Amino acid sequence: MNYNLPKTVPLLPGHCFPDHLKESHHKTQQFTLVNNVHCEKTNYIEEKNDPYLIDSLRMGTPPDLTYGKRKAPINDYIPRIQPPWLKYDRQVLRFYCYFQESVVENPYENYRIRKCTLYYYLSDGTIHVNEPKIMNSGIEQGVFIKRQQIPKQLNSTDYYTWEDLNVGININLFERVFRIVDCDSFTKEFFVYMGKKMNSPERVPNDAFEAQKTLKDIKIPPPNTKEYNEYNEVKLGGGHPNTGLQKYLENDRKVLSFNVLWNDTSLEGGLNYYILNYFLADDTTEIKEIKRHNSGKDAFPLFLCRKKLPKEPIMTHYPGMTLKKEEYYSPSDLVCGNMVRIYNKDCLIFNCDAYTKEWYLQNMNLQQIPITLKKEDIKRFYQPVPPYNGFGSEADSLGSVYNLQPKAPRKDINKMYTQDQYILRFEGKLISQNKEDNHRKFIISFFCGDDTIMVYETADKNSGIWGGKFLERMNHNNPINNKPYTELDFQIGEIIQLGVYRFQLLRADEYTHKYMKSKPEVFKEADIEYTLNHLRKFATKYKSYDEFMVLLIKNIDPNRRGVIDFNDFVVGLRRLGYNLTYQEIYTLMRYFDLDENWKLDVKSLFVALGGKQ
Repeated sequence: MNYNLPKTVPLLPGHCFPDHLKESHHKTQQFTLVNNVHCEKTNYIEEKNDPYLIDSLRMGTPPDLTYGKRKAPINDYIPRIQPPWLKYDRQVLRFYCYFQESVVENPYENYRIRKCTLYYYLSDGTIHVNEPKIMNSGIEQGVFIKRQQIPKQLNSTDYYTWEDLNVGININLFERVFRIVDCDSFTKEFFVYMGKKMNSPERVPNDAFEAQKTLKDIKIPPPNTKEYNEYNEVKLGGGHPNTGLQKYLENDRKVLSFNVLWNDTSLEGGLNYYILNYFLADDTTEIKEIKRHNSGKDAFPLFLCRKKLPKEPIMTHYPGMTLKKEEYYSPSDLVCGNMVRIYNKDCLIFNCDAYTKEWYLQNMNLQQIPITLKKEDIKRFYQPVPPYNGFGSEADSLGSVYNLQPKAPRKDINKMYTQDQYILRFEGKLISQNKEDNHRKFIISFFCGDDTIMVYETADKNSGIWGGKFLERMNHNNPINNKPYTELDFQIGEIIQLGVYRFQLLRADEYTHKYMKSKPEVFKEADIEYTLNHLRKFATKYKSYDEFMVLLIKNIDPNRRGVIDFNDFVVGLRRLGYNLTYQEIYTLMRYFDLDENWKLDVKSLFVALGGKQ
C-alpha cells in the first residue's frame, strides 16, 4: 500500500487513504515446498517504507504532535519514593506509661496507679493503648483504647504523630492524661535513626494499695541466735552441740533385727509374731507385724513406728506435762529369752538374724541362743464336698462349692494343643441283664485333647433299634478311683462305666492301634516285646524252657492245624493258667496274623518265643 502523505502530516485516522488501484489483496505466504519438504521462506517481500515515519514512531513524535509531551511518572510499579505503608510495614513504637485513677470511699487510698502500654503504628499513624491483665485485680483490663488515629484535641483534625511522643512527657488521649516513663529498644533505635533525642526513663510511682500489699507479703525472719547460744554454752564449759554425730556416722545403716512373739490372751487373740528392728545410729526401735495367710486378721504395716522404746512409758494427756525422765531399751536389754514390754504388751524375743548374732559376739561378747517354740496347733475346719447332683459336669458343680460366683473350670490348654487331633475309637458291647442288649453294637470315642467320651450306636436295618448318638461328649469318672477316665484306661477287654451303662471294649480301629503302638511307655500291653516277655515269665513254673514251649503249643493248637483263631488262643491260655489280658492277646493275634485273616500262625509264635524251626 502506497501512502501519498506530506511529511508534516501525522499518521492518524483520516490522514491516510488506501490505494484503489491495487488488485492483489492476499497475504504473503510464509511457507513453501523445497525438495518436497515444507519449510519457511527466508526471503521476504520488501515494502517501501518511509524512514521519517519510522523514526517519528520510534522517537514518539506522533503523540507529541497531537497531545503534547508526556510527563515522566512520579512513582512506577517500583516506586522511587516509598510510601509509609510500605516503608514502615510492621514497625511499631512501644512506650510504657501510666495514668492516675481516683479512688473514693476508701480509707486506705485515694488514688491508684494503673500501668499501660502505648503502641504507635508507623505505617498509618494509629495508636493503640493496652493495660496488662493482673490476676485477681477486680478491674476489667486488656484493650484500653482501640487502634485508631487520636486527635490532639477533641473535634480536631490534627492527629498525634511519632514526633509528639517521647519519654518523660504527659500525653492527653481523650481527656485522660498518660505519663510516658519508658520505651523498648526498637523505639530508642528509631529515635536515634531519625535524629531525635530520647529523654531519660522514669520510675512508676507506687500507690498506697501496692505499698500496703508489699508490707503484707514481707516475712520478717526471727533472729538467728543459734551461734550465740552455742558460744555461751561452750564458754560456760558445755560440750559440743552435735553429741550424737559421731555415733551416727559410725553406726549408720546398722540395724539389729529380732523375732518377737506376743501371746494375746484376749477372746479373739492368739500368737502374734513381729520383727523388732533396733537402729544403732539413734537408738530407735521399729516393730513390724508378720502377715500370715488366712489368719483372719487385717495386717498393719507397722505395729510401732520408729521411735525410742521406753521401758516404762509415762502416759500424759499432753506432751511435756511431766518432768520425769524415761528409761529406754538398749542393746544390752535385747537378748534372746528376755521379755520386752512394748506399751503394756509383754513380748518374748526368741530369735535374731545372723548379723545381730555376729554384732553381739564382737561388741558385747554375748552369744545369742535362739529359743525353740512349740508348734502351734492350728485348728483346721474342712467342709465336706456335697455329692454330685448329676446336672452338668462334676467340675461345673464344684465351681459353686469353691466360689460364691461360680467360674468355668479351667482347661489344660497345652494338652488341647498337642493332643486334640487324636481320637481313639473302640467297638464295644453293652453289659446288661437283658438278652436283647447283648447284640447291640456301640462305637466308643475317646478324645485325648480333653479326656471326653462320646458313644454312638450302630444298628442294622429292621432290627428295631434306633441308631445314632447314644451318649453326649462329656467327661466321666472312673468308679474305681473316682477320677476322670484317661487314655490308659481304654484298652481292649477293659470294662468302662459311663453313667449307669457298662461297656466292654472288644476291638479298636487301625488308627487307634497305631497310636497305641507309637506310645509304648503308656500302652505297654500293646508292645509286642513287652507281651512276649510277659509270656516267657510263665516258663519259670516248669523244669525247662523246652517243656514250657511244648505244653504251650499243645494247648493252643491241639489239632496241629498250624493256625488258630482268637477263641482257641484264649481257651488254650486259660487252660494253662496264663493270665494274659485281652489287650496282650490282641497284640499277639495282630502281630502273628500273617495272612490277615485273623488267624494266628503257631509256627511264627514258636520262633518268636525262642523255639527252633
